Order: sequence, then C-alpha cells, then structure tokens
Amino acid sequence: MNISVSNTKEIALEQAIERHLTGTISEELAGGVTPTGPYRIGRSADFDAALALDTALFWEFLENTQGKALDKLKTRNPAEWQAKITGQFDKLVKRKGVLHVLKKGLPVDDAHFTLMYPAPLASSAQKVHDNFAANIWSVTRQVHHSKANPNESVDMVLFLNGLPILTLELKNAWTHQTARYHGQKQYRDRDANQTLFHFGRALVHMTADTDEVWMATKLSGAATWFLPFNKGHNEGAGNPPNPNGHKSAYLWEEVFQPRSLAGIIQHFVLLEGKNTEPMANKTMIFPRYQQLNVVRKLLSHTAAHGVGHCYLIQHSAGSGKSNSITWAAYQLIETYPESMDLPGARALDAPLFDSVIVVTDRRLLDKQLRDNIRDFSEVKNIVAPAMHSADLKAALENGKKIIITTIQKFPVIVDDIADLSDKRFAVIIDEAHSSQSGIASDKMNQAMGGGVDLDEADPQDKILAAMQARKMRGNASYLAFTATPKNTTLEKFGTQQPDGRFKPFHLYSMKQAIEEGFILDVLANYTTYKSYYEIQKSIEDNPLFDTAKAQKKLRAFVERSQQTINTKAEIMVEDFMNNVVNAKKLRGKGKGMIVTQDIEMAIRYFKAVRAELAKRGNPFKGLIAFSGDKELDGIKYSEAEMNGFPEDKTRTEFDKDEFRLLVVANKYLTGFDQPKLCAMYVDKKLQSVLAVQALSRLNRSAPKLGKRTEDLFVLDFFNSTEDIKAAFDPFFTVTTLSEATDVNVLHELKAALDEPGIYEWAEVEEFCTRFFGGEDAQALSPLIDASAERFNEELDLEDRDKIDLKIKAKQFVKIYGQMASIMLFEVLDWEKLFWFLKFLIPKLKIQDPNQDALDELLEAVDLSSYGLQRTKLNQPIGLDAAETELEPQNPNPRGYQGGEGDKDSLEEIIRGFNDRWFQGWSATPEEQRVKFLNIIDSVKTHPDFEEKFSENSDPFSRDLAFEKIMKDVMLRRRKEELELYKLHSTDPSFKASFYQSVKEFLRSGV
Repeated sequence: MNISVSNTKEIALEQAIERHLTGTISEELAGGVTPTGPYRIGRSADFDAALALDTALFWEFLENTQGKALDKLKTRNPAEWQAKITGQFDKLVKRKGVLHVLKKGLPVDDAHFTLMYPAPLASSAQKVHDNFAANIWSVTRQVHHSKANPNESVDMVLFLNGLPILTLELKNAWTHQTARYHGQKQYRDRDANQTLFHFGRALVHMTADTDEVWMATKLSGAATWFLPFNKGHNEGAGNPPNPNGHKSAYLWEEVFQPRSLAGIIQHFVLLEGKNTEPMANKTMIFPRYQQLNVVRKLLSHTAAHGVGHCYLIQHSAGSGKSNSITWAAYQLIETYPESMDLPGARALDAPLFDSVIVVTDRRLLDKQLRDNIRDFSEVKNIVAPAMHSADLKAALENGKKIIITTIQKFPVIVDDIADLSDKRFAVIIDEAHSSQSGIASDKMNQAMGGGVDLDEADPQDKILAAMQARKMRGNASYLAFTATPKNTTLEKFGTQQPDGRFKPFHLYSMKQAIEEGFILDVLANYTTYKSYYEIQKSIEDNPLFDTAKAQKKLRAFVERSQQTINTKAEIMVEDFMNNVVNAKKLRGKGKGMIVTQDIEMAIRYFKAVRAELAKRGNPFKGLIAFSGDKELDGIKYSEAEMNGFPEDKTRTEFDKDEFRLLVVANKYLTGFDQPKLCAMYVDKKLQSVLAVQALSRLNRSAPKLGKRTEDLFVLDFFNSTEDIKAAFDPFFTVTTLSEATDVNVLHELKAALDEPGIYEWAEVEEFCTRFFGGEDAQALSPLIDASAERFNEELDLEDRDKIDLKIKAKQFVKIYGQMASIMLFEVLDWEKLFWFLKFLIPKLKIQDPNQDALDELLEAVDLSSYGLQRTKLNQPIGLDAAETELEPQNPNPRGYQGGEGDKDSLEEIIRGFNDRWFQGWSATPEEQRVKFLNIIDSVKTHPDFEEKFSENSDPFSRDLAFEKIMKDVMLRRRKEELELYKLHSTDPSFKASFYQSVKEFLRSGV
C-alpha cells in the first residue's frame, strides 16, 4: 500500500520558494499552468554562463521598454548590435559591478539603456509607476554556471531584467544538511573564477535552510566570510518559530518581493572603495536583516503616524549602527504621509520632513556618516556638514536635506538660529545618553523654534515660550540609537506601553551580536586582582576620624602612590608581553589598553609603563591619550608632548605595529574602534553604561587577524566580577523602564529650598524678567549675589545644612531639566526656579565638616607595603538573558547623609584598613627570626624559577626574572618574615645584599 507523506527533501524547499514567488512551479509548466505571481519562471537554458545573463529576458525587457534606442543600434549595426550591447555591458560590469548598471544604466554609442526602473514614491508620476511595472523579475532553478563543469549548478538565481541579483543555495535540516555549515562550504568550494561568482556580478550570495539564512557579498574560497541574515530569537541568534511555515520563510515572503528588492538595490546596497581602486579591492555592503528591518519600521511608522514621535533603537555594538543611521537619514527625506490628517502632513506628495539632522555624540563618526550619506545620495549637495555655527544656521535656513553635526557643536550655536517652527525635522541621535536627556536636548529644541515672538511677548510669555521650547517639539521626530539606554533615555525616547512601562522601538541585543559573531564576548576571560596594603602610622598621637570616610581616603592615597602604580604597571607589561606579544596574538598585531582613574593616574601609569619597557629593551612603544593640559608635580603635560606628535594623530599612530599599549583615563573609552585591541588592564571604577562601553573596546571582530573570543583578556585591579556582571546584565538583552518618573518630587524639593529664606520669590521673578528680557548680564548678578551671600554668610547655616540644600538644588535642576521636555503639564514656578538655581548653584560654597581632619589623616600615615593577589583567574562572567527592567529616577528628595558618623582612633582605622585589604595578614608587626632556608625553598618552588632563572642563559633577562621572583616570594612570605620584609622594602642596600646572598646560595647548589 502506498502512503502519501510530506516531501521533506531539498527540492521541496526549492519548490516552496518558487511557488510563492511565481504562483506555480517548473514541474507544472508542462501541464499548461501559467505563473500568476510577481516573478516569472526562468529557463536554465537561457542563461549565458560567460556573460552571467539570462539573455532571453534581457532582450525581452529592452525590446518592450526601449525599442527606439535598440532600433538606432540595429540600423547602424544590423549584424552585431547584440554583441555590441553585451560587449559594453560585460566591460562595464567588470569595472564597476552590476549595481552600477542597475542604478546608472548602460551607455552604448549614442544610446542609453535603463536596466532597472526604480520603485515609485508617493510624489512620482504615473509614468514612473508604469515603468516599474515593466521590470521583469524572474527566478531560475538549477542554473548551470560553469563551462568547465557543465553539470555544476546553483540551486536558484533571482534575476531582474535578465541581470543576476542574488544566488541561493538551499539546504534542509531534515536531511541533515544546514546552511550554516553545508551551504557555506558549498560556496567556499565553488570556482570563484566563474563569471556568476565574480565579485560584483551578483549583489549577494545567500544560503538558506528551513531555519536560518546566511549571506556573503564576495566569494573568496576558504576565506569567504558569511554573515547571518536572521531575525533573531529570544534576543539571541536564529529565527523564531513560524506558525505558518518554515522559520526562514520571511526571506521569500518578505525580502524577495519586487518592491522590497528594488528598495534594497536603490537605498541600501553600497559599493565601498575609491573610484580609482580595482573592483576586486572594493567591498559590497548588503544590509543585515536587523538593519533592513529597523529602517523599514521607522519609515513605515513615520508615514502612518506623522511628525512628532520618539523612537529608541537599542542596537548593540556590532549591529552596524553607522550604516543603519545612514540608510534611515537618506530615506527619511523621501517619506510621505499616508493621509492628510497626520501631524506635519502638508500634501500627500510632499515629504514629511524638510531636513534630517544627524547628531553624533562621537566626533570621530562625523566624517564617516557624512561620507556614507554622500555615497548613497544620487543627488549632489543634499548633505551639509555643520562644522561651525554659521554652517548649521545656513544649512537649516537654506533647506539642506541632511545636516550632520556633533553634540559638541550644536548647543553652542543654538541661540543664533532663526525661528524654524514652520519647518519639519527628523533628528537622529547617535549613542543617545544623558547628553541628549537634558540641557543639550533643550538647546536643540529651542533651535527649532519657540512658537512665540519673544520680542513682543511680556516676560511671563517669554518664560512659557522657553519652557515650551524645551518640550519635544511637535515639528520634530526624534530617533535615538544606543546600545546602553539609561532610565532617563528610555523615558524620553522609549515607547510607552499600555501598562506604563517604556520599551525600545527596535532591539538588536548584545546577546544576539555575540551569538552571531559580530562582536566578541569581552567577559569570557576576566581576571581580577585584589590589592593588599599595609599602612603605618607616622605620628605618636591617636586622633579620631570618621571611619568610613577615612577608609575611602586611605584607599585613594594608596592607589595613587607611585609605588602602587609601579607594581601594577610591572604586572601589566609582563602579562602583555607573555600573553599577547610573545604569544603572537592576532598574528603578532595584538594591542592592549590600560584604563586608569583620571588624567593624573594616566600620566603616572604611562611613565611607569615606559620605564618597564626600557628595562626590557623597548620591544615596542606605548602611547597616552587625554584631553587638554595637566599639571603634575609642577610640570605641565599634554598628550601631544608626551607622545611626540599632534593629538589628532594618536588614533592613526596607534594603529601602527610599533605601538602596542595605550594608556587612557576617559578618552577613547567610547567611539574608538580598533580591532587589534585584545587585552585591557583596568584600574578604574567601572559602572553601568561606562563599564559596557569601556570593555566593549575589545569586542570588535577582526576576521582577517583571526581574532577569536579566546584571544580577549581583561585584567581588572579595581572591580569584582560581580560588579561587572551587574553592569552588563541590563544591556545583554532588552532594557525596559518600569514606569515614568514621579515629578511630584519637585514639589517637595521646592518647598525645602523655599524654607530657609535663601531667596525671596520676588527676586526669582525679577531675575526671570531680566533674563528673558535679554538684559545685560550685569543686571542679573545683584540678584544672584544677594541670595548667595545669604547662603554663604548671613543665614549662618551649618555646614551640613549647606550641603543638604545644595544637593537638593542640584537635584531639582537635574530632574526638571530632564523631565520638562516630556511632562504633559506645565508648572510655571518650577520653570522660574529652574533658571534661577542654574545661575545660583555655582556660587553656593560648601565644605565637608570633616575635610580638614581627613586631610590631616594622609599626613599621619605612611604606605609601608603594597602587594597584589589574583582572586579570579580567566573567569567567564555569565550574563542573565532575561529582560532587564530599570527603575525610574529616585522619587525621593536627596540631601546630606553625613550625621555624626562612626569615629575610631587612627590606630583602629589603620588596623581596620589593613585587616580589610590584607585579609588575614597580621596588621600589628611582631618580630620574627629570618628563616633564610625557607626563602630559598620558596624561590626554588616559584613557577618561573626553572624556565626563567635556572635554565635561562641570558644574564639580562635572568636578572629581571630573579628580581620578580624575589618580590613575589617576599610579598607571599610577608606574614612569616615581617621584620625581614620591612628591611627588604625600606633599605635598598640591605635588599641588594640580601638578593646577592640568595643568588650565591642558589649558584652553590647546596
């Protein structure tokens, strides 16, 4: 008995795709079935392998659409007109690729042939719609592409007017064949010398099975690099279950549809490289799925809902944000309203936005974005870089379509920009953090028009106008791209859900980026060091200090000592030499970054690193990066002076092989993409967004250097693995905000600030009248100074009360500055107090009641020893894949929390400090005998003794190794040999004699 079962073979997937695109399958054509879908079924016999062209459909398209141009060539060249056209086609495609002829057409003698009619816009004439309908989309199965091997074929090829757009190899997991392995292998094994597989001859080569899709734009044998083209599932890699079919069905149901592919060709695919470069040296950019998806969702939502909306795009590093921003900016200028009742709609055939402004928080992206948008734009002079205030003002007033500026430039010039409330803007903000959550955003909104003639309005109207100007303007939509949204970013730009939560408009998570291989897992090999200190009193008396503050002050004192920095720098350099340089990580090109607490520490570290490298014969060089000048120990330093070349050259110089280590404080912790970075040494508190951004400097993939997750290494002297996990967890998958900030805290803060009588309300009102009346700044000073004098002197406030009031004033300004732009109501008194406090706060003087005593503390102690011990070695830090929900800003007023504090004597504080940091080592010294033989035994059992000392024939490196071994042994045996250790640490002559004695004993072989 024959039982009919489902066809689960590879051919079934071919047929499913063909049927969806054409309405039938090749096997049914013989029975008289006619294709009804948007695609035609092509014949493999019509494919010319030498030209990589479906010649039957190519000539049919030209005859149907451009017969007159063909006739001119036929008349002059009756015997060879076809050869003339195909010859010119082949020559041009070899030089510039099929993308060029699709977008620019094919010139032959005095004729010009359009090879693709673009998809129409809302403003397009009927002729454009008719032309697009004349395109011939076709799919051909089993295309025989090789003359050398006639039986070799590719499963499917999609053609547009006979030109190959896309090749597709299909696999079926049910027959134990996957696209991830077998499909990619099949392409890697193909003969890339076949015309169809020449770079640029087709736009993209894809392989798909029932679950996943992968793509490559350049076939290079074993070196071919495939990217996933998947939706993502559970905030990770792969695709979600599809209740109506295969997981990968979106490929043919959505992406392969004619309008979709036409849009990709017109607005997404980019051939990168200089015009003078040969085709083989260029790079074809085809959008990944999340890039295509986010841009199309933004355009669709804008067309359906009009102007005045906010969009938070949470895209991880490695998502290709620069290209996503480029594609969004270019296409937003041609987005039209779906109906006339939408906000900002002026006509159905008029674009919603007059201009798109791209604001990037990273100066280094400015040029990249400008160059990319110019590459995509067919019309010249639509992009205006705003390098100065006059540039931005002129660009806005002259209606430039895309204006690119930086957040550093924007606020400075905003006051000079004309009232543009009649214009419509899309504002794309790159890496939206707090800089866009407060005053900088306020300034941007003011630039886009206040809605009131400030010269005619009375003072109260002027205040209301300024408050409205800080609202999210109704004439602008805001698109914020970030990998690490804070609670304020979520509240300002996120999409509010029915339950009151805020979520991103679109997500591409860190988890997905890691699983797809676009970034590496920087937490896979994490080593922490615990610092051990011993502090000695240097005075006999025993004063009292606030315990908690004293402990904090002591740690800062120890961490900044040159002895401490030298110890850590030695460990860093030795580790980098062993694990990166000598191990030839990244094919001998691996680099490292040292992250320090501030510029002073960076300078001290740089000097220590340079000294360590000099001891080793300068095998490579280091660089330092910081902004501005810094005076240290009476000497003024700058990045340019310390590196020996201009500051703007540091990035390019560091890329050279001679420079391997970069010492930084804050500079280059964000927006610095150096794929050769594989090691990071951290001596800085890293929390939340900064932790993710700083450590993510390592995660850039570098396939050409063979960079893998196991090549990454972080050595952390400051943070615990628990600290880092807590910082990364919120951004590993999706980040949401539980609810909106409760702005009622502003009532409480205002009441607390009104109470002491620092200001009279009439003074606040008068200040605002003068300020918004544009009076000279000298007219403001008396009002501010009178209030400052009351706070500082006249009211005779206690230090604790002053601290409390200044904290509350800052909290009021911060919360109101962030919330005014999204509050649904207005409180005029809050606005007035906001502006008054902004000018008053800098003049309010406060002092910690215990500051003098704490300063004395550092004079009362000496650093007697410093040691380090690994607490976690190469430990992977696992992140939580669950959705992270952030809490809104603290709704409670803040203030001084000092109180009396717990006080201990200096002796108790030092003992407590040593107990904490030495963890079980004796803090009260007790004299003991020197056990010389025990020291010798410890030296002999040291892990480096045999290889680096005993069996080392190089006297220089052997001496270095011996010093390192002795330091390690003395630190480890410090408890047992305390007196010896102190002599060793404080008396250089004793240390030299002792080392020589140990060496002689070892040489004697006793």
